[in-house]
Amino acid sequence: MTPHKMRRFRQALPDEENVDILRRGKVAVWAVDGDEDYPYAVPVNYVFHDGAVYIHCASQGHKIDAILRNPKCSICVIDKDDVIPEKFTSYFRSVIAFGQAEILTDRQEKIDALLRLSEKYSPGIDPANEIDRFIKVVCIVRINLESVTGKQAIELLNAR
Repeated sequence: MTPHKMRRFRQALPDEENVDILRRGKVAVWAVDGDEDYPYAVPVNYVFHDGAVYIHCASQGHKIDAILRNPKCSICVIDKDDVIPEKFTSYFRSVIAFGQAEILTDRQEKIDALLRLSEKYSPGIDPANEIDRFIKVVCIVRINLESVTGKQAIELLNAR
């Protein structure tokens, strides 16, 4: 996928910083092709690993129906958003990524993703019992990223 040309290209983040934001972000907004041609965007916890984003969710529902219909999707991770009222602006930094969603079926791939998610969100806690309880019903979606762009407020760029 060729990303849309960024109008304010000077504010683009370098690839390494985009990856750092994807790694440390806690919440992504995942957008899929929803019902009746309406976009559907939902906040999700995720983990970034080897150029892909992994999300856990229920095996049925709006997101699953959408990606079965059309696997193309996007995620947005906001790294910074400081509103500056007196300047009528915000100092922001964010990443938007596009890719194709795939539901994992391999048990070991699902376990590996759940271990990475546990390490990120519940560090130091052994997830083995929880994984054993839910491995048969949890759905893991891997978004194979095709394009990643990041952008920051001009004020943040100038402050570097």
